[in-house]
This record gives sequence, structure tokens and C-alpha cells, in this order.
Amino acid sequence: MTEPSTLPHEEDGIHDEEDRLLPQYVRDVLEAVEEGRVEDALRLVEPLHPADVADLIELAREEDRVALITALGPEVDADVYAEMNEHVRELVIEEMDPQAAAELTSEMDTDDAVAVLEDLEEEDQQAILAEMQPDDRAAVEEALSYPEESAGRIMQRDLIAVPEHWNVGQVIDYMRSDADLADDFWEVFVVGPNHHPVGTCKLSTLLRTPRNVPINAIMQEEQTLIPAQMDQEEVALKFQKYALISAAVVDAEGRLVGMVTVDDIVHIVQEEAGEDALLLSGAGEGDINEPVREAYRDRVRWLIANLGTALIATFVISMFEGTIARLAILAALMPIVAALGGNAGTQALAVTVRAIATNQLTGANRWRAVNREFRVAILNGATIAILLGAGVTLFLDFTLGWVIAAAILFNIVVAGLAGVLVPVTLDRFGADPAVASSVFVTTVTDTMGFFAFLGLASVVLL
Repeated sequence: MTEPSTLPHEEDGIHDEEDRLLPQYVRDVLEAVEEGRVEDALRLVEPLHPADVADLIELAREEDRVALITALGPEVDADVYAEMNEHVRELVIEEMDPQAAAELTSEMDTDDAVAVLEDLEEEDQQAILAEMQPDDRAAVEEALSYPEESAGRIMQRDLIAVPEHWNVGQVIDYMRSDADLADDFWEVFVVGPNHHPVGTCKLSTLLRTPRNVPINAIMQEEQTLIPAQMDQEEVALKFQKYALISAAVVDAEGRLVGMVTVDDIVHIVQEEAGEDALLLSGAGEGDINEPVREAYRDRVRWLIANLGTALIATFVISMFEGTIARLAILAALMPIVAALGGNAGTQALAVTVRAIATNQLTGANRWRAVNREFRVAILNGATIAILLGAGVTLFLDFTLGWVIAAAILFNIVVAGLAGVLVPVTLDRFGADPAVASSVFVTTVTDTMGFFAFLGLASVVLL
């Protein structure tokens, strides 16, 4: 498989300007496979990067994927499976016999092999593991023993570690003579007698230093060590904070067991950012390749929860049934109060959840953040209240205008406070603020908005 074309995307006949595979190109490949023109299909796919081949397979219909993979043969290698969408990859691997799947995962880095196996059913996992070589199986089983989304799951075990008493020449000779060492690495880890990491040495430093210089004389002692049990989101934050390219992973005894590299972190940052946004909306994984049953299960529970919050708001409205019956215009204005309060709450909620996820909001500045959102809510509420109150006064009634203005000011302030206090409280008690915050905030903004508007209207207008 060759490197991607250097032509501008719109001129290579494969990609559009957004780096997506062109629909006509995808159709050409699939038609070649369907008509049995395997050589033509291989010729079309040959220039693609493994990530593009993975995209091609994902764009094919589910019933066409096995035939496409079979026709492309060696073009669909371990690198392609590592880039493939997890739902598509799971369906494809389930169609393989265990021996073929074992051979495939054995060609992958340990972290990629773990990503493939962890999505499979326990029975399929064990069948594939049974066919793997003992060393590969032991490495994968050890990784699977760590919690999901932890550093132990995403770390690579192929790294360069040398004793601190070696000199530069011994390190270079070791790297040149051992054919089983890692192929891709940026630094050498220096370890003590108990395999505890004591420093790191960049390859650039190593290559520019005379052979007789001790490695511990040029190593960098200060390093960021990642506990194997650490959540991958925290790992990503450390890479971002300290501008890391790679970092050593250590077990509970402080022994070097693997490393995490920045290419893994890029995927995690993208995954975690998308995950928080989807959790706020209750959309589950939000993957278009996710099976319908799983998407239904993830979404319906939050719709049921929202149904409960809607019933609470309905109960509040029913308390003012007589007021609405006598002033029908209130029914037309109520959605404005609820909608603006909901939007204000969502804005504060999104900012707060992001701040918590990126460690910008901690116990040290929690109340400063609450005060900030309170002030923003007052300014927003006052602005919207003036505009809405003036409009209702101009077209309907002066008293009704100031009633809805007061209600909207109150609801936006409440929404702003709810948007910051709810996720902060959930985080304080160890819950994921991205999961349940939106339900609570919606409940607060709807019920308080209706209560304030209809309550004021009952007192002032009747």
C-alpha cells in the first residue's frame, strides 16, 4: 500500500476537498468487486492509506463488506483494522474464523489488538485468544485485565528500555542488534535495577552524543509517569498540559510496563470530546454504524426521563388552569419563557461540563465559576427581558409586558445557576456531569419558568 497521493484532493479522483472518499470512486470499487473484476478493484485501492481503506469498508453496505474485504485481500491488513470503526470492525471479525482473527490481532500493536478484542463477546474473545501465540496472548490478557478506558488498555508494550549503567554505545548497539525491538519510538526509557523508570533520553540526544558517555549522564530525570489504572481522559490532560510525545506507564509497584504515545492521545481527545457532547443530548454513542437496538436502548431511557420532567412542568401548568382559561394569550407566551430559559441553561451547562472535563474547574475556583455564571445570567436575562417586555408592551399590553419581562429575567438567572451548580454537584459526588445534568437542568428551567410567569400573571393580571 503506497502513501496517499500528493495531488490536491479534488484532482486525485479519490478524495473531495474535505478529504472524504468521492461517491463515484466508492461506487467504482464496489462495482468492480461485484462484477468479479478483482484486479481493477485492487488497482483502484492500491494508492489508499489504511485509514482510507477503512473508510471504504465502512461506506459499503453491511452485506457487501465481507466480499469487499475478501477481494482486496492483503490490502486489508492489520493497520486497516486498527483504523476501522469499532462497530464495523466487530461485525467483520465475528465473520472470521478464530485462527484468522488471531493472526490478524497478532500483527497489531498490543493497544490496537486490545481495542479489537474488547468490543467482542466473551465467547468470541476466548476463541481468538486461544489461537494466539502464548506471548501475544499473555500481553493482550494482561491489558484486558485493566479497567476499560484506562492507561493499561491503551498503552503499547513495545518500547525501548535500557539499564542506567549502560553507555551510549551499548544502547545504540542494542537497538541495532535486536530485531524484536519496537519499530516506532521517540525516546529510550532508562530503568533501575527493579525496572523502575529513572529517566528518558530522546533519540536526537542519543545520536549526537559520543559512544563512551554514560546514558544516565544525558538522560532527563524529570518525567511524567502514568499509572496503569489512570483513566484515559486524565492521561490525555497530562499530555496536553505537559506537551508530551510519549510517556511511561507504570504498575502499582512503580515498574515500567508500557508507554502511551501522542497518536493514541489524539484519538482519545476526539473520542472524549464527542462523548461529552453526545451524553449531554442523551444520544448514546451517536455512531451512525451503531446497531439500531443499541441506539434505541441508549436514547429511549433519556426520552423516558424527559417525559418525567415534562409531566412535572405539566403539573405546574395545571395549577394555573383557571388563569390560562381567563387569559388565553398566556398559553402563546409560555413556550417563549421555557425555550429561552432552556437555552440559557444549556449554554451554562456546556461551558461548565467542558471546564470540568479539562480540569479548568476545580475546588479552588468552583465558587468563582458560579459567581461568573450568575453575573452572565443577570446580564443575559436583563437584555432579553427588556427586549421581550418592550415587544409584548408594544403589541399586547403594558402590564403583561412587565410580567413576562420579570419572569424571563428570573428564569434565565435560575437557568444559569442550574447550568453550573448541577454539573458541579454531580462531579462533587463522583457522578459524570455529562450524563445526567441536562435532565435536571431542563426540569428546573421548565418548572421554574412556568411557575414564575403564571404565578405573576395570576397575582397581577387577575
